[in-house]
Amino acid sequence: MSPWCHSTCWRTSERHYSGVMDEDKRITLRLPADLHEWLAAQAKSARRSLNSEIVYRLEAERDAAVADVETL
Repeated sequence: MSPWCHSTCWRTSERHYSGVMDEDKRITLRLPADLHEWLAAQAKSARRSLNSEIVYRLEAERDAAVADVETL
């Protein structure tokens, strides 16, 4: 794990993502190295932690899926 990721991925007090979570859940996530590098670069570009970047992208995908269902 890169030093940048290690210092940003495991902060439980971090609240940089768009949503407010009532309860945080911790998971272990295994990613292919190339996907990890790409996500880390995207997070750095957006000035977010890797964790916040993953949460941001998952929330965006969830919101898009909900919007698709609502249009049916």
